[in-house]
Amino acid sequence: MRAESPLAAYDYVVVGGGTAGAVVAARLTEDPDVTVCVVEAGPSDVGDDNILRLDRWMALLESGYDWDYPVEPQENGNSYMRHARAKVLGGCSSHNSCIAFWAPAEDLDEWGALGCTGWSAADCFPLYRRLETNDAPGDHHGRSGPVTIRTVPPKDPCGAALLEACVAAGIPTTPFNSGTTVVRGAHWFQINCRPDGTRSSASVSYLHPVLGKRPNLEVRTGLQARRLLFDDGPDDGTGSGSAGRRCTGVEYLEPDTIHTGAVTARREVIVACGAIDSPKLLMLSGIGPAGHLRECGVEVRVDSPGVGSNLQDHPEGVIMWEAKQPMVTSSTQWWEIGIFADTEPGLDRPDLMFHYGSVPFDLNTYRRGYPTTDNAFCLTPNVTRARSTGTVRLRTRDYRDKPKVDPRYFTHEHDIRVMTHGLRLAREIAAQAPMAGWTGAELAPGPEATTDDELFAYIRQTHNTVYHPAGTVRMGAVDDAGSPLDPQLRVKGVTGLRVADASVMPFLPAVNPCITTMMIGEKCADLLRAT
Repeated sequence: MRAESPLAAYDYVVVGGGTAGAVVAARLTEDPDVTVCVVEAGPSDVGDDNILRLDRWMALLESGYDWDYPVEPQENGNSYMRHARAKVLGGCSSHNSCIAFWAPAEDLDEWGALGCTGWSAADCFPLYRRLETNDAPGDHHGRSGPVTIRTVPPKDPCGAALLEACVAAGIPTTPFNSGTTVVRGAHWFQINCRPDGTRSSASVSYLHPVLGKRPNLEVRTGLQARRLLFDDGPDDGTGSGSAGRRCTGVEYLEPDTIHTGAVTARREVIVACGAIDSPKLLMLSGIGPAGHLRECGVEVRVDSPGVGSNLQDHPEGVIMWEAKQPMVTSSTQWWEIGIFADTEPGLDRPDLMFHYGSVPFDLNTYRRGYPTTDNAFCLTPNVTRARSTGTVRLRTRDYRDKPKVDPRYFTHEHDIRVMTHGLRLAREIAAQAPMAGWTGAELAPGPEATTDDELFAYIRQTHNTVYHPAGTVRMGAVDDAGSPLDPQLRVKGVTGLRVADASVMPFLPAVNPCITTMMIGEKCADLLRAT
């Protein structure tokens, strides 16, 4: 995807062609007078059915399209766990199950209340509308955006029985993305996927239609970023404290894995490498916790303790049953139903969510000795507002080394309580009369695990993640010393540098965040166009 004579300088350089980066690049180049270069470490997804066919998504885990980051040894969690991070154009939107949610209004309004001016629901909901073509009813939905969002067709009979069982357990059938937050309810998911089974990822939706058609857009794949480049001139006199430390571009490893190249930005650089690799790149470039950078031999440019801190995720358990009848042999993406619940009274957002899988999910249970089968279904409770937070840190100053990812799962009692509640609620749902023809033997954790201690012992050995890391370069008020970014996504302490991906979230919303990350890309493009 390299141009025959690539330019050395562009108006904007976007580092990372992922879920937000693809959006930023496409929106900026709608102006033919603006030039943009995207630098992406992974390959293109154009014409690659391994990526484009949504029903194949689970085969991407631990594949060549996956950075496949191990977690650091966990005090209270599963130390075998790995964080899948996509190494391909489109980022994790090219790699995930394409479950599509607008973030709850309450979450976005809380972002605004935390000092992120311009990020309330009233500010962000129009951006969701802009990005989508949605088949769900409601005047709030977009009908002409680049991202196809549709409701999963109800073709799975076990899933249909599960929704009836939820009703019997006091969880009503409630559509998602209706404009009202579902605190307790279940339904078929909405997914960003075209009717032919092609994922409507950020790359498919935003970049594919314009590749080769916009001379002002260049997408360079197979280039891993080494560090950001800066022009260390005299103080610029703005009072920003930047001392002229303007970000001017990015240095990268050429595809031959030997030589180094660079591309520069006349206006701004946008880092969009995701919640693990964005803090890594900032720290490699001298922006991060000063003590840690010095320990790694990195010269400190900006002492920013919040870079790589505040790592949040949705930890996920699993409970699996053998199915009494044959499960479906085809699916949109094998995880087609969501269930939300509240574990205590008075909540305005759910603190517990389940994904229903029509396949066995023994990724973490089999190694621990639990039985498995080809014909199974699962419920995967996850903690929507986990209070355990972790870190991303450099392993060394070498950009080729994987970072240290330490989510510190289940180090807060709240997360243990919610997950344990989730396993019990899953059993209650599966035991309802509508599931009598489906619910066979409980394979994991097995009916003998009943006490809090027994259930948590199982959780800590076998839990997974919903692959939703966020918050590691969070935005906040200009005077918030703990936030590396201001509400305009600008990196504090330097100029010409912004971040746009899930790392900027002040906290992780209660739902799957992919579409919200696209929304962040839309917002970033608006902010850049306004300057």
